Amino acid sequence: MDSIVIVVHGGAWAIPDSIVDATRSGVKEAARRGHEVLRNGGSALDAVQAAVMTLEDDPAFNAGRGSTLNCNGEIEMDALIMEGLHLGAGSVAAVRDIAHPIALARSVMEKTNHTMLVGRGASEFGREMNLSLSATDRLLTNDAEKEFERFKGSGYDRAVEELFVPKQGDEGGVGDGNPVQHDHETVGAVALDAHGNVACATSTGGISVKRPGRVGDSPIVGAGGYADNEVGAVSCTGHGECITRVCLAHRIVNFMNAGLGPEAAAEQALGFMSERIQGFGGAIVVDRSGNTARAFTTPRMAWASLGGATGDQLHHGINPGEDIVEPRL
Repeated sequence: MDSIVIVVHGGAWAIPDSIVDATRSGVKEAARRGHEVLRNGGSALDAVQAAVMTLEDDPAFNAGRGSTLNCNGEIEMDALIMEGLHLGAGSVAAVRDIAHPIALARSVMEKTNHTMLVGRGASEFGREMNLSLSATDRLLTNDAEKEFERFKGSGYDRAVEELFVPKQGDEGGVGDGNPVQHDHETVGAVALDAHGNVACATSTGGISVKRPGRVGDSPIVGAGGYADNEVGAVSCTGHGECITRVCLAHRIVNFMNAGLGPEAAAEQALGFMSERIQGFGGAIVVDRSGNTARAFTTPRMAWASLGGATGDQLHHGINPGEDIVEPRL
């Protein structure tokens, strides 16, 4: 039982001080939900799905309820799930009416011969699977609408710059006076179960005022996430175009396969992305032995972990270098 572990993230970006408490609470609860699945003998795949569905239901995060709006004022969501035993993967992109995109991604993996479905076809498949549908007005939050109004005039590039690129003097986050709202947190989870299987899951609403049909890294195998029992599992967050260009998740796995530990692998891959293409983001990692890591080059990243060497202690943080420890319950 000591080998089971789960790590979750709530997104790497300039998290405002005004929502730190809600964000921290959300990732802690998601870690507890996923860990409970593992403690009850569930699979890593079940655990990461449970954790991410918890975050998709939380309006503090940019996934499921709380997703951002594209430049037409519409919600389009992406998600990926992958298991490390058979390298099975399923993903969806640009779906609009699904309450839990991560559940739909798992159905793609387990109920089709495909690895990705997009747009209307993905939504139709969700109805075939009797998955929970959600009207747009239930997924929409006031914060997402406010952010749409803020960025619709200045555009996507301005949103990317304000949300992900560290400013000189950044020491983590932005104060309440900053007008940035809080719907930018791609969510994800990685886990190792008692049978030695790893899995990853990533879900997002994308970036405000994106072009309709834009797909970032989150549903792309090897970019937004990757899982391989022989090495470990990774879930990524940040500026999707940059993460996709360097295949960040698979790059981290490759570094681990070459002998680096999870922390060094994540930091080296993120450093490469920053130096080579000036891209910013974060990642959570678990290796096949249950060692974990979290790393980010943005001002802040919300994360929480349970299990492994720390047993029932819950670790969590948001600011650089922060690692707060408390009992699981």
